[in-house]
Amino acid sequence: MIDHAELYARALLVAPGGVQSPVRAFHSVGGLPIFMERGSGAALTDVMGRTYIDFCQSFGPLLLGHCDPDIRAVVAEALDDGWTYGCCEPYSLALAEWITSQVPWAEQIRFVSSGTEAVMSALRVARAATGRTKVLKFDGCYHGHADAMLVRAGSGLAGQAVASSDGVSPAVAAETLVAALDDDRELDRIFDAHGTEIAAAIVEPLPANYGLLPQRTEWLTGLADRCRRSGALLIFDEVISGFRVGKTGMAGRLGIRPDLVTFGKVIGGGFPVGAYAGRKVLMERVAPAGKVYQAGTLSANPIGMRAGLASLRKFERMGGWDDLDARGAAFCAQLADGFQGLRQPLDVVRDGSIFWIHLHTDTPIRRPDCIPKGHAEWFAAFFHAAIARGVYLPPSPYEVGFLSLAHDAETLATAAWALIAAAREADPA
Repeated sequence: MIDHAELYARALLVAPGGVQSPVRAFHSVGGLPIFMERGSGAALTDVMGRTYIDFCQSFGPLLLGHCDPDIRAVVAEALDDGWTYGCCEPYSLALAEWITSQVPWAEQIRFVSSGTEAVMSALRVARAATGRTKVLKFDGCYHGHADAMLVRAGSGLAGQAVASSDGVSPAVAAETLVAALDDDRELDRIFDAHGTEIAAAIVEPLPANYGLLPQRTEWLTGLADRCRRSGALLIFDEVISGFRVGKTGMAGRLGIRPDLVTFGKVIGGGFPVGAYAGRKVLMERVAPAGKVYQAGTLSANPIGMRAGLASLRKFERMGGWDDLDARGAAFCAQLADGFQGLRQPLDVVRDGSIFWIHLHTDTPIRRPDCIPKGHAEWFAAFFHAAIARGVYLPPSPYEVGFLSLAHDAETLATAAWALIAAAREADPA
């Protein structure tokens, strides 16, 4: 029987670090990567035949769980019709009409193949629309691996940034300003100093790539107000939260209307689909209507379009948003109750069907520098204790967990028992 060690040894010969995306290497938690062979419902099965309750769900897109039979049937039918055309087709039109009918600020939409592409393109539109070059982002938010977004805060003046990846030129990094989340004074300093240079501020309205860091509505509203006063555009990155926390995402819940919004993960039903959308006057700057060039041979791939629309429609019919919110609330309450009495207390943060477990803090964590010291080390022990009990969490202390409609009450009860036991094992003596 092939095992994980053999596969990883082979992978190291042909792929950087033996993986196709860094987090899969398990560097944050230690140990060898687990090679999964198939997924079904709420479960993943590895190459050695072991099954795990999966709270990664491909990092969020699988609202219905793995290999939902209705979506599988749609995909099978789509395969019979061909899997890429390079032409206009009715399937992206149907998905675009559905999304724009549900999200008022998405007046027009352009499909791409990833969240990174969506962000890169939205920033280009913002620069073209404003005639400005600088972009404001926030520590603790992730917007894909476009050069301009791979920067972090510098040590000098507020807003300075330095590259967080080799291969990003200093000139590109210099055009990205970086601020702390949940800091009104720093926003004032940056907009006072650079307001007339900022093309757009981009933010995850629910940061979920550095832990789950719910923001104050007042802070997000303040950001939107500063953008309007300075003439900068507001971009909401809803690659994770879009259509997962609700039909209109975080923007709908907050009552904040962004100029542009990026989608991904969910809208393709698990296939490689992303999109950027926004006000018609902005989107019509995109070629061929305008002079902002963006293209993609596999954009609006017919399989992803059909799977995404079928998934969203089924989820809507099933009342998925309310259902998953209720399941998430019950599951996380059970975890919180089971974590009582630990020597090292834990908190469970939740927003709808997204959750994150971290070492206890007295106040909500809204920015990365407030994550307790020792969290990464604790999580590594917790992660492996959970794996040993048949529960798969994303292999990083800063990734969040996701529920799907395939996580029924019995599955969640089993998972809660396993995670409570794992927490007790990871509890320091």
